[in-house]
Amino acid sequence: MVLKEDFFEMRNRYRTLALAAIAALAITGCGKKEGNENAEQPAAPAATAGKTVDASTAGSVSGKVTLTGKPAPEKAINMSAEPYCQKAHSSPVIPPTVVADDKGNLGNVIIFVKDGLGDYVFDTPKDSVPLEQKGCMYDPHVVALMVGQTFEVKNDDQTTHNIHPMPKDNREWNKSQAPGTSPIDESFARPEIAIPVKCNVHPWMKSYIFVFKNPYYAITSKDGTFQLKNLPPGTYTIEAWQEKYGTQDQTVTIGPKDSKTVDFKFDASAPAAPPAD
Repeated sequence: MVLKEDFFEMRNRYRTLALAAIAALAITGCGKKEGNENAEQPAAPAATAGKTVDASTAGSVSGKVTLTGKPAPEKAINMSAEPYCQKAHSSPVIPPTVVADDKGNLGNVIIFVKDGLGDYVFDTPKDSVPLEQKGCMYDPHVVALMVGQTFEVKNDDQTTHNIHPMPKDNREWNKSQAPGTSPIDESFARPEIAIPVKCNVHPWMKSYIFVFKNPYYAITSKDGTFQLKNLPPGTYTIEAWQEKYGTQDQTVTIGPKDSKTVDFKFDASAPAAPPAD
C-alpha cells in the first residue's frame, strides 16, 4: 500500500519531470526560431546586367567648337614668389582659361554625352590618366577619366608642389609632391563634372577634372575639333563645357552605323559663367 506521503512525493516528482520536459521543448523551439532568423538568407536576385554596346551597329558624333568675337585679354601670371617657376619660362605665362586661335577655333572644351545612355555599362579602362606639374603649371588644364580609373599625378619640376582636388561628390584629398618622387595614384568613386584642382603652394596653378560613368567624352584640340566614337543607336543630349563661357546642350539621334555632326559656338561677348570653383 502506498502511503499518503509517498503518493504526494511521487506526484510532485512526476510534475517536476513534466515541467522539465515542457521547458526543454520550449527551449528547443526557441532555438530553432532563433536559428532561422540568423540563418543566411537566400541571396537577393542579382541586378539585371546592363547592356553592352554592339560594335556592329555603333555610330559616332563629331564636330567643332568655335568662339565668336575676341576674348578679353588675360593678365599674365606673376610667378615672382617662386624663383624656380619664374625662371622656367622665357616669356609671360597667360592662364589657359580661353584657348582660341585667330580663326576662333576653341580648345580645352570638354564634350560629353550628358543623357540618353540608359542602362548601358562599360568597363573601367586599365590605363592611367596623367596630370603633370610642369613649369609650375598643371598640364593638361582639363582632364577627363572614368569612374575608378587611375589618376596619375607627376611632378616634373625641381620644386615641391601639391595636388588638391576639391570635389563635391567625391572624396577630397590634398597631397604634397617633392621633386623626384613617385607619381601619386588616385581614383574617383563617383561621376562628377568640373572638379577644381589647385596647388596650395603655387596659387596660380589650376586645373579641372571630369569623371564619367561612360567613355563618351572628348576634349577639343587646338583646332576645336572632337569626336565621340562607338555610340550605340539612340537619342542623346550632348553637352559642351567651357571654363569661362559655361555650357551648351544639343540633342542628336544616332541610327545604326550612323555618323552625325554637332557644332557648338560660344560668344566671347556673352557674360562669363559663374566660376566652377
